[in-house]
Amino acid sequence: MKEVKLADSAGFCFGVRRAVDMVYKEAQKGGRIYTYGPIIHNDEVVSDLMERGVLVIDTEKEPDNVSDATVIIRSHGVARDIYTRLEKNNIRIVDATCPFVKKIHRIVDTHSLNGETIVIVGNPDHPEVIGIKGWCNGDAYVVSSKEDLDKLSFFDGEKVCIVAQTTYNINNFEELVEILRKRVYDIIAVNTICNATEERQTEAKALASESDAMIVIGGRHSSNTQKLYQICKNECECTKYIQTLSDLKLEDLESVRSVGITAGASTPNNIIEEVWQACQKKISQNY
Repeated sequence: MKEVKLADSAGFCFGVRRAVDMVYKEAQKGGRIYTYGPIIHNDEVVSDLMERGVLVIDTEKEPDNVSDATVIIRSHGVARDIYTRLEKNNIRIVDATCPFVKKIHRIVDTHSLNGETIVIVGNPDHPEVIGIKGWCNGDAYVVSSKEDLDKLSFFDGEKVCIVAQTTYNINNFEELVEILRKRVYDIIAVNTICNATEERQTEAKALASESDAMIVIGGRHSSNTQKLYQICKNECECTKYIQTLSDLKLEDLESVRSVGITAGASTPNNIIEEVWQACQKKISQNY
């Protein structure tokens, strides 16, 4: 049976949709509008916003040179000092930080004030992780592997709070938590991986396992899309990572009977729909 199946969870998550809607609403008002970093990791969305006059602040020093403008905090969130610097310049701030990321900020702020060492499981270069670390008071470490954990040393009686980047792989997080539990007696582990991320990863794995070919759609800088690709690739050798339909070689689908499609949390519905329609048409032509 020939089939193209689209994952129910593909596309914008709550936090991304909220952030994008906020930016478009501000763009309609006019004036000088910036986002602190790309509002989401999707080049098509960022380009469309630029055409509407929304510029991107993409360097550490740039906030100090902005005045008489509105700055929208990206969905990934930022460190505490960014708010301080913007407020100092009397910038109007619109906070589009995902509420789930905001929750992590509150967790690390509270626990670090209590004297606990913070361990963040995630990509150290990802803006969400950089922002989370910027809300810690005192020692904070970022790890993404057992090797990273092995480089850390904890003293007897040290209290440790471990959290995760919202888009991190749940299985990898749980594995690192167990390793840390064996080394540190007093540990508080908070699973801060977004429910939508867990659902998306679980559904993608199941869909890839039953498909001849798997297509993962998302921005090349999107952490959650990269993880989806890795999960799908482990289940389906013929897994393609694309940003838009133009990246897909439809001839690669000529010999397959079933195609699964999923997409990262920053992928607009129109791109997903375009890919789905093209795959449907190609599969139908093959039989």
